[in-house]
Amino acid sequence: MDNTFEGRLLIGATGSAAVATLPMYLGALRTVLRGPITVLMTHTAATFLPAHTVGLFADRVVTGADAATWPADNHATLAAGHDLTVILPASAHTLSTVAAGAAPNMLATTVLAATHPVAFFPVMTGEMWAKAAVQRNVTQLREDGYHVYDPASGPRYDVATGAFVESPQPPPPPRFLEIVRELMG
Repeated sequence: MDNTFEGRLLIGATGSAAVATLPMYLGALRTVLRGPITVLMTHTAATFLPAHTVGLFADRVVTGADAATWPADNHATLAAGHDLTVILPASAHTLSTVAAGAAPNMLATTVLAATHPVAFFPVMTGEMWAKAAVQRNVTQLREDGYHVYDPASGPRYDVATGAFVESPQPPPPPRFLEIVRELMG
């Protein structure tokens, strides 16, 4: 059975340490997605994971850092050139920004310009995820028509404590692929 699917995917990568797992998701996508993958990285995401590393797995990486690329890589062209946007990982800051309708960076502006489905995969500490403000933002995003997938709970290495802790995290790659396939449908 052929489980491949087609589409033009834009992945927004935000400033969560979980962005270090992005190459694993991109590699999994390469096995089933027949179409271009563009990664739009926030400034903070690029501090955790270099754009040139992401470029090994994606067809295109956009950071907005080089003004010479702005005519071709701007919010309007990025939104229009894709069939689906997924934010992986979605930080609490990004959830808040989009829920408020703000546009302080290229990723938020692109989400606001998108006429296709947009999905958020939140990743943050359990304490952050449980905050009323974060849950209000998630509710607002869902009411605004965005797809927000509750994080799974699992072990995560905590750099500060040097130990593994239970923490919210993105779905495993097979589940992520199912969701992307459904949304591309």
